[in-house]
Amino acid sequence: MGLAAGAAVDLGAARMQMALSLGWHIVIACLGVGMPAITLLAEWRGQRTGDNNYRLLARRWARALGVLFAVGAVSGTILSFEMGLLWPGMMGVYGEVIGLPFSLEGIAFFVEAIFLGIYLYAWDRLRPVPHLLSGIPIVLAGVASAFFVVAANAWMQQPTGYRVEGGRIVAVDPWAAMFNRATPPQTVHMILAAFMVAGFLMAGVYAVAMLRGRRDRYHRLGLLLPLTVAAAVTPVQIGVGDWAAHFVAEYQPVKLAAMEGVFRTSRDVPLHLGGIAVDGELKYALEIPYGLSLLAHWNPHAEIAGLTEVPPADWPPVNIVHWGFQVMVLLGFALLLLAACLALSWKRRRDLPRTPWFLRGVALSGVAAVLALESGWVVTEVGRQPWIVFRVMRTSEAVNPAPGLVYGFALVTAVYVALTVATVYVMRRLSRDVPVPLAPQEPDVTGYKVV
Repeated sequence: MGLAAGAAVDLGAARMQMALSLGWHIVIACLGVGMPAITLLAEWRGQRTGDNNYRLLARRWARALGVLFAVGAVSGTILSFEMGLLWPGMMGVYGEVIGLPFSLEGIAFFVEAIFLGIYLYAWDRLRPVPHLLSGIPIVLAGVASAFFVVAANAWMQQPTGYRVEGGRIVAVDPWAAMFNRATPPQTVHMILAAFMVAGFLMAGVYAVAMLRGRRDRYHRLGLLLPLTVAAAVTPVQIGVGDWAAHFVAEYQPVKLAAMEGVFRTSRDVPLHLGGIAVDGELKYALEIPYGLSLLAHWNPHAEIAGLTEVPPADWPPVNIVHWGFQVMVLLGFALLLLAACLALSWKRRRDLPRTPWFLRGVALSGVAAVLALESGWVVTEVGRQPWIVFRVMRTSEAVNPAPGLVYGFALVTAVYVALTVATVYVMRRLSRDVPVPLAPQEPDVTGYKVV
């Protein structure tokens, strides 16, 4: 009994450590995917229009990008070690199957690091157009990194690319494993989410400044440029989210049942808003008749499989998955409304909405995008439980059997607390400083002051 209790504690600690590491790193990774493209867009606009405000924004964002890349390298390294240290049962058996995307991600990481160094230190050592072009590999490598990592996770949702004979893995096809059924919707959904998180977070910084009275062109463009990118991506993301939900309905019906709190298989299933799962029933939810059947299968009378189709031991934590999905959808549509307000105002007046409530909404949009992102990953990962490899290996079978994992969780938590404090401190210093340090090799900022 004591050994079983200790194993349960270590399993819980391993899961919490992985959740903390992934939840922390994914925000930095999203900035690493979305910020380079927005920075290049600002630099391109500066070269095309000759507007120093765009140039200053590009330089400041590039400095922040350098800091975030360094921090992301640390958190990404921690995650890579955790895959082997915490889950040797999975990596020891299936490492050769899913090793390809991790290897390719490493190559993308080095490409990004090389060209980021060139981009940061060659502002006045390269002509404008070559310098702008040197940033393109950063964008491509960042998107590629996200694709490869999410493809590995998608394999855990839909394992393929191998056969089992005599209890051994044979006929490994790493390309088939990487391009499994879950890869297209999951990778596209994640990459678009990265641009939303980056755009809304960046715009939120300038929205706060504008609410404090800084209404100059520099701050206005600092808000408008990333907000436009995020707003353009948001309706596309809603459509891709619907694609991803259809995939779940077809290939992971138990996850869909947990997302919507459906316990018994039936037809004409309503869409649930809110509610709490209690004793095998979703209570206190607002129901939209036929909604789930229609959204999941384009048929209001379609059958939806309930959780009772599998043993209770195979159920994911229903309330966590259900509310993760509810929060993700609610915040996604709130951001869509914000994007619609911007589009409508720009169409009418070629200007931002003039109400301070719009700026308040933009100031909160970055936090909302991050919460939607984290909620979506809760649905993806917790909704797969109790399987670490869907319907093949349980999480409890993959965890490191060595005792004392709880101490590792405490140590990693301390590391992330220190990383958070250091990152916030440095980023605040960057935001309060002049856009770039005045120096002889930076003539375009000499004598230019941003208030």
